[in-house]
Amino acid sequence: MFDGLKEKLGRFREDVEEEAVEEVEPEEVEPEEVEPEEVESEGTADGDPGPPSGADEPSDDADGAETDAKTDEETEEGQGLAQRAKLFATGRTVIEEEELEEPLEQLELSLLQGDVEMSVAGEIVERLREELVGQTRAQVQTGEIMVERAIGDALRDVIGVGQFDFEARIAEADKPVTIIFTGVNGVGKTTTIAKMARYLEGLGYSTVLANGDTYRAGANEQIEEHAEALGKRIITHEQGGDPAAVIYDAVEYAKANEVDVVLGDTAGRLHTSKDLMSQLEKIDRVVDPDMTLFVDEAVAGQDATNRAKQFDEAAEIDGVVLTKADADSQGGAAVSIAHVTGKPILFLGVGQGYDDLERFDPEEIVRRVVGEGAA
Repeated sequence: MFDGLKEKLGRFREDVEEEAVEEVEPEEVEPEEVEPEEVESEGTADGDPGPPSGADEPSDDADGAETDAKTDEETEEGQGLAQRAKLFATGRTVIEEEELEEPLEQLELSLLQGDVEMSVAGEIVERLREELVGQTRAQVQTGEIMVERAIGDALRDVIGVGQFDFEARIAEADKPVTIIFTGVNGVGKTTTIAKMARYLEGLGYSTVLANGDTYRAGANEQIEEHAEALGKRIITHEQGGDPAAVIYDAVEYAKANEVDVVLGDTAGRLHTSKDLMSQLEKIDRVVDPDMTLFVDEAVAGQDATNRAKQFDEAAEIDGVVLTKADADSQGGAAVSIAHVTGKPILFLGVGQGYDDLERFDPEEIVRRVVGEGAA
């Protein structure tokens, strides 16, 4: 995952280096010093008394203002050239906006092609522009490191939004902790619940599964298979029952049996279905879960981003789990969902096994995509 993003950001870094300001020899850019001519207060150097009093003279309001403006421009240009010469002498150059325009345009286009949402791609580009324009850099290797760090900072700000310590939140919450999983059909939501049960078991927590997906034929069988394989208790109702009632019963069971965490499945609903989204809102009201996690496929790209926005509006989500991350070479969904919803990517599904659930670490992603120089 993120191989595509790594390639695009790496290409941008190379383009910036290629577009570097051409070094200019100090002697060619040093402003020429001109001695001011001595002017007699009365008359001229050869004795000419000069024009009589009251004769026509250049207007101070016109020629004088133009001369002053020209002088200011020349002075500013001279100072700029002198500064460039000084930087050259110390082996450094200034990154100017003009040299970034083409690389930034190409980067934005590449990000859009890599399933990064438009506003997110624009945000990354603007942050890079703000970070780099006007900065001084060494002309060789240290310049590359500076660009790496700028890319790393921009990426970290985007994908690290809303991050919290998942394990600490579970540890500190009153038990039982209730976690609800939402998302559309077919994205691996039920399997993710089973993986989460194994993950929490590794941390020493007991869990009970609740089948709130009461509308899909075969949903009970699927989650029961996972529960049996993991040795977990499952709470279910008849098909077509009230999902909120199922999860409520699971919470009551957990309280009576000192179970630490309730993992509640919900119907795989389309984000455009008002009835199903209303049921999700009802679960939120009746159960008041400690955490609601949105599950979708990393490979879904823009569709996953749009669905995350809709689900967050229906029942505010706390974080995201992206499945099939091992099959996604772009990483656009992870980057976009975090920025658009303001909610963190918490876990990545990286395989079909129960142990194939990884914590999403923004710092590790930045190191993987950009390199050690971005740390």
